[in-house]
Amino acid sequence: MAAEENVLARLAEVLEARKRADPERSYVASLYARGLDAVLRKVGEEALEVVLAARDGDRGALVKEVADLWFHTLVLLAREGLGPSQVLAELERRLGRSGLEEKARRSRCSSAG
Repeated sequence: MAAEENVLARLAEVLEARKRADPERSYVASLYARGLDAVLRKVGEEALEVVLAARDGDRGALVKEVADLWFHTLVLLAREGLGPSQVLAELERRLGRSGLEEKARRSRCSSAG
C-alpha cells in the first residue's frame, strides 16, 4: 500500500471510530450527530474555500483547503458506509481512459435511458 493510501486508510479508521464517540468531545461525532445536511454543508463550504484559494493564487492556502475538503469528503463517505478504497478503485478504473471518451459514453448512456 502506498504511503498516501495508508494515510487515507488510517483516517478512514479514525472516522469510523468517531461514529461511536461522544459528540460533545469529537468534532466528527458532532457532524455525524447533526445529520447529512450538516456534513453536506461542510463539504460545500470547503469546496468554495478551495475555489477561492485557487483563484487568489495562494498555493499554501490551496493545499490546506484541499486537505479540509478531502477530510470532510471522507467524513461524508464514512457516514454513508463508504471509504477511500471505493474512490481509489474508481480512480484506478478511470486511469488511462480518455476523459472526453468517458464523458461521451456517460452522455450516451444517460440519453438512452
